[in-house]
Amino acid sequence: MNRHIKKISNATLIGSMGALILATMQGCGDNSQNSNQAEQSSQTAIQKKGATVTIQESINKDTNKSTYKIIDEVPSVNTRVILRDANGTERILSQAEIDKLVKEEEKKVEAGTSALTKKPEEVKDSGGLGLAGTLMASMAAGAIGAALMNKLSNNQNYQQNRRASYSSPSVYSRSQSSFSRARSSFSSASRATTTSSSATRRSGFGSMSRSTSHSSFGG
Repeated sequence: MNRHIKKISNATLIGSMGALILATMQGCGDNSQNSNQAEQSSQTAIQKKGATVTIQESINKDTNKSTYKIIDEVPSVNTRVILRDANGTERILSQAEIDKLVKEEEKKVEAGTSALTKKPEEVKDSGGLGLAGTLMASMAAGAIGAALMNKLSNNQNYQQNRRASYSSPSVYSRSQSSFSRARSSFSSASRATTTSSSATRRSGFGSMSRSTSHSSFGG
């Protein structure tokens, strides 16, 4: 009888050790996968998170044409575009206005007439970007026109025109720093959440293994 119980005990012990090793291997795989997913989620969330952008309108006295520059830009939960006209009056653009501007600029990009894809020298000589172009040059572009931004992302002229769309180098630098901090904070939070979830799963599996081992021996 004792030999029979000993055999059951040894078999249960071997089975529990095998399950523990398997759980550890799965945990390592989950960590790698979760890390990649967290990084992708971070980028996606930052893109969807958008920005609050303030754009200044100026009137060229010679041509009487409006030109635009980004004067402030910070990460925000909801995307907002604030337009300050030449008289200093501010208003928030409606979603309908934003959608219309993005669609108009998309047609220009497809037709090859968008200032965003022209050489920076040409854009400067023509008076700068219009309102739609300035919107798509801002950090809010991913939230208000992700499909269009993807079409532009590999265009070298677009990248240079983005930088030139800010009212000064210091405004551009301040914007980049604020979004860099936001990405870093979100990535850290995502990693912490992933680590906590993985630890919880490992703990839960360990408890289940111990419980199953005890039950098998008792049977």
